[in-house]
Amino acid sequence: MIKMMFSVRSGQGEPSGFDLGDIVCEGESGTVGSAGHTPDQGMMIYLSVTLLLDSLRELLAGERRTVSFAGSDTSLRLDFKRGNKGLVSVSARGELLGKSRLEDLAYAVLGLAQELAERDLSRLTVEDPVRSDYHSAMQELRATLA
Repeated sequence: MIKMMFSVRSGQGEPSGFDLGDIVCEGESGTVGSAGHTPDQGMMIYLSVTLLLDSLRELLAGERRTVSFAGSDTSLRLDFKRGNKGLVSVSARGELLGKSRLEDLAYAVLGLAQELAERDLSRLTVEDPVRSDYHSAMQELRATLA
């Protein structure tokens, strides 16, 4: 089972589509996250979650068997490999973090993205293009899961 967490860093002033945040990915074999590193691996969280949603959609749609997700403005990278029987393995720096059913992972990430949108993204102005891209990525992943 793979668990992920998304967070926005505090103390950045007025909300922006380029706010920094962190992602943590935890599996039965290991955990990787962007917080607490030197140099800093924090990322533009809304852009990064949008990329993650798009990456999972590509795997679900069968467009690709492997996807490397790299957050925006960070060196954190997660590698996803779709296997047989609907499983996906998640690795970081060549080390397996864990495996999960692809649909379960997609639903979990979509739920976390929705929570982040309600809690933090909603503070951005409606005109912010990052906000609309984020919502589009969520809708496209939902449609692929349907």
